[in-house]
Amino acid sequence: MLFLLSLFLLFSLPHVTFSAHCTTSTPTKTFQKCITLPTQQASIAWTFHHHNTTLDLVFFGTFISPSGWVGWGINPTSPEMTGTNALVAFPDPSTGQVVLLPYLLDPTVKFQRRPLLSRPLDIRLLSSSATLYGGKLATVHNGAAVQIFATLKLASNKTKLHHVWNRGLYVQGYSPTIHPTTANDLSSVMTFDVMSGSTAARHTNIGTLRSVHGIINAVSWGIMLPIGAVIARYLRHIQALGPTWFYVHAGIQLFAFFLGTVGFAIGIRLGDLSPGVQYGLHRKLGFAAFCLGALQTLALLFRPKTTNKFRKYWKSYHHFVGYGCVVLGVVNCFQGFDVMGEGRSYAKLAYCLGLSTLIGVCIALEVNSWVVFCRKSKEEKLRREGLIGSSDKGSAIFS
Repeated sequence: MLFLLSLFLLFSLPHVTFSAHCTTSTPTKTFQKCITLPTQQASIAWTFHHHNTTLDLVFFGTFISPSGWVGWGINPTSPEMTGTNALVAFPDPSTGQVVLLPYLLDPTVKFQRRPLLSRPLDIRLLSSSATLYGGKLATVHNGAAVQIFATLKLASNKTKLHHVWNRGLYVQGYSPTIHPTTANDLSSVMTFDVMSGSTAARHTNIGTLRSVHGIINAVSWGIMLPIGAVIARYLRHIQALGPTWFYVHAGIQLFAFFLGTVGFAIGIRLGDLSPGVQYGLHRKLGFAAFCLGALQTLALLFRPKTTNKFRKYWKSYHHFVGYGCVVLGVVNCFQGFDVMGEGRSYAKLAYCLGLSTLIGVCIALEVNSWVVFCRKSKEEKLRREGLIGSSDKGSAIFS
C-alpha cells in the first residue's frame, strides 16, 4: 500500500519544467530570445543591445479576473517581492482600457499596512506600455492575455536580473490588492542573465524539492507513523506474537522518523531557497511534529524496566506524546497539500484513500477489541458466580 501510494503521489504532484513554448514575436516587434517562466503560464522575450547596454523586453501574462491586475518587475538586489520595481497592468476604472503604472514594492506592501500607490521606479526605465492580445478593441476578462513592454538601461556589469511577476483578483481605484498565496503564486521569481540567457540553477530545482518534500512527509508523518501506533495499540495484546509486536512497532517508527527528518530538512532548505515566502502555520506544525517525534525517539533510551516504579509514568508520557505526534503529522500533511495548491488534486485523493483505509482498519480492530473485552468480562463474571469452571474458559455458551 505504501509503495503504491508513493508512486501515485510521485506522478500526481506538480513538477516545475521549463517549456520551450515561448515566442519571440509580437504583432509590433520581434525579439532575439525568450524563456518560459515556471509559474502562471507566463514568459518573457527580450533583446539585449551590447553597444548601449539597453534591454528591450516583453512580458506575457494572463488575467485571472476582469477586475484584476498583472504585474512584472525587476528586483535590483535579491530574488524576492520586497524591493521590486514593478510595472502593473489593469483596466482603468474610468475607461475600462488597460493602463500600465509603476510601483515600488517596499516592506509595507507585504504586510498591507497601506494601499499600494504608484510612484517612479528606482531603475532606469526608458519606456513602457501594455497591450491586450487582440488589439485596442479587446477587453479584460478571465484568461485575457496581456503584453507588458519595457525598455531599460542597464549597467554594463549588471546583466543578471531578478525577475518577479504575479497577478491578482482586484484593483481598488488605482491600487492593486494582494495576490493569491498559493505555492505557485509565491514562487513567481526567476533569475537569468539577459546576455547569455542562462538561468540560476537553484530555481529549476525548487519544484522537484517541493514534490520530494511532500511525498516523503506524506508517507512518513502521514502514513507510517499512524501505522506504527496502530501496531502498538492492537497487536500487543496478541499473546502468540510475544515481543514481536514491539520490534515491529519500534522499527516502523524509527524508519518513519528517519524519513520524516529527511523531509523536514528538505523543508528547511526550501525555506532558504524561497526568501520572502512564508507558511507560518505549516512551518509551526512541522517544527512541533518534529520535536515530538524526536522526544519519542529519545524516550527509547530511557525506557524503564517493567518492574520499575516509574514505568507507568513513562508509559503515560509515551502514549500522549506519541498520539500528539501522529495527530500533528496528519494535520500538517493536509496543510501541506493546501500550501502546494493541491487541495483538490489526485495526490490528495490518494493520500485520503490511504488514510481512510487505515482508519477503517482501526475501527474494525477497535470493535474486535471491545467484543473480546466484553466476552472476557462476561466469562469472568460467570466464573465468579460459579456458573462455569476455569476449565470451561472460552467454551461457555451464553444465553
